[in-house]
Amino acid sequence: MEFDLIARIRDRCAHRRGDVALGIGDDAALLDVPAGQQLVACTDTLVAGVHFPVATAPEDIGWKALAVNLSDLAAMGAEPVWALLALTLPDADARFVERFADGFAALAGKHAVALIGGDTTQGPLSITVTALGFVPRGAALTRGGAHAGDAVFVTGALGDAAGALHELQDSGLGLRRQDAGANTGKADGPEGEPQERRVSRDSKPRLEASRKRLLQRMRRPRPRVAAGLALHGVASACIDVSDGLLADLRHVCTASGVGAEVDADALPFSAELRAEFDDAACRDFALTGGDDYELCFTVPPGCEDRVAAALAAAGCDATRIGRVVAGSGVRIMDAQGNVVTPPRAGWEHFSR
Repeated sequence: MEFDLIARIRDRCAHRRGDVALGIGDDAALLDVPAGQQLVACTDTLVAGVHFPVATAPEDIGWKALAVNLSDLAAMGAEPVWALLALTLPDADARFVERFADGFAALAGKHAVALIGGDTTQGPLSITVTALGFVPRGAALTRGGAHAGDAVFVTGALGDAAGALHELQDSGLGLRRQDAGANTGKADGPEGEPQERRVSRDSKPRLEASRKRLLQRMRRPRPRVAAGLALHGVASACIDVSDGLLADLRHVCTASGVGAEVDADALPFSAELRAEFDDAACRDFALTGGDDYELCFTVPPGCEDRVAAALAAAGCDATRIGRVVAGSGVRIMDAQGNVVTPPRAGWEHFSR
């Protein structure tokens, strides 16, 4: 049965590339790295009930399992090329595997990613993907290049996935409370319930279109691959926003030996998030919610026009949200120059 499942995955995720000398079917793959390129590799694991609700459609799980890895490659400015998949299943559910593979293949096809191998085993539902990409030698974006005086930017909008998860928790369809609270950095109240300020349903009507858009952002994030490629030679440092802006920008600051100040009023929110939540909740989701998979990057002085032009050509927008300063850590500032203290710090595994 295991080999039947592997065949179903292979048949749905097949994508021919000239740099794959030997793909699925042997003990290991044989791959050709072009001259002048460096190989970029990353791995992420998704666990049911921790990283996605157990009722999530298999197609969405397949998409997201690859997306979170492509986002890591995007943050390095790498072109994704290959992936390996380790799939752990409670049962040999052929239909689940087919639907999962269809979602995986839908995103892989958009970026010409070839699935070159992996493993299947029995156990609690979890998915591990290893993604590999190419970057011109010496051109990779890293977390360690920011300098005081650089501007801080973020692509797209922040907070949508955290807002969607909050909606699912309200409906009882989200992650387990103890896991979801950690995954979105939520602070538990006296009764163990997440504390969030939101627009009441009496004062703002239920907007189904907005809900669907937020849920789509959570279930099928779109990795900013083209934006990462466009930032070559322009960005001084870069990271993808997976654990919340506050936590991820702090990683850049630590790696670069600098601090950062973020303008709370500059954070970009989608119209859908604003339709469902008040300003304070939107800000909290954006700063600490995670699962946005946007890029946060720094730009040296005088390069902002180049960034705007490069990202426009890549079909992506970005917002300046702050600045790199001497010192350490990340401070959130309001319009009056006062420091804002978020109620949470962002997602961290093993924090409980």
